[in-house]
Amino acid sequence: MLSEQCYKKIDRELAKYPADQRQSAVMASLAHAQVELGWLSPETMKELADYIGMPAIAVQEVATFYNMYNLKPVGKHKITVCTNLPCALSGGVKAGEHLKQKLGIDYRDTTNDGEFTLLEGECMGACGDAPVLLVNNHRMCSFMNNEKIDALVEDLKK
Repeated sequence: MLSEQCYKKIDRELAKYPADQRQSAVMASLAHAQVELGWLSPETMKELADYIGMPAIAVQEVATFYNMYNLKPVGKHKITVCTNLPCALSGGVKAGEHLKQKLGIDYRDTTNDGEFTLLEGECMGACGDAPVLLVNNHRMCSFMNNEKIDALVEDLKK
């Protein structure tokens, strides 16, 4: 399932730990697999477990504990809106409502064309920059008013 290039990245993560602590690289390994495949299927988690040398249930426990891992297919662009109290009070709820209207979907939904998935997120550690959005777990967008949201969506469509 995973490419040779992905396994090379996982090998670099594994090399950071003693041989008897390979399981310490599970989070980074899951992240590399998700970047390549877009989500983590049970088969992918089993493949990683076998490669790392740990029980498949242990890999699944990590993947299901953290919300950064996609356990079902998501759109090409996953947008997570911080709706924790500080962001909610500073425009996070309005930003989420604007995105719902613009994309024509609700939280935890994906657009029919598979381009966008919209999620509600917990604190992203940038309360002073609210409202905050996170794109594909890698790009944080701060001070997101309607105009900036519209520009972001148009940019992601390109």
